[in-house]
Amino acid sequence: MTNLELVLNMLAEASTTDLSQKKQPKTFDQNVKVAKEGGSVAAAARKQLEAKGGSKVVSSLNAKKLKQIK
Repeated sequence: MTNLELVLNMLAEASTTDLSQKKQPKTFDQNVKVAKEGGSVAAAARKQLEAKGGSKVVSSLNAKKLKQIK
């Protein structure tokens, strides 16, 4: 997982937390909806980065493989 992937993951989590605090879902289905909305924020950011940068943001590398590259 690259630094950019970690940042996008953090964006999804922070967005979901913020939306959850504002909407205060009560049921499981409401929580699922809020989680999907939070994830869509990071998905939109990823798609914009890929469109402007011309390459994929998500890699197949994991932390163990990244250590071997350095």
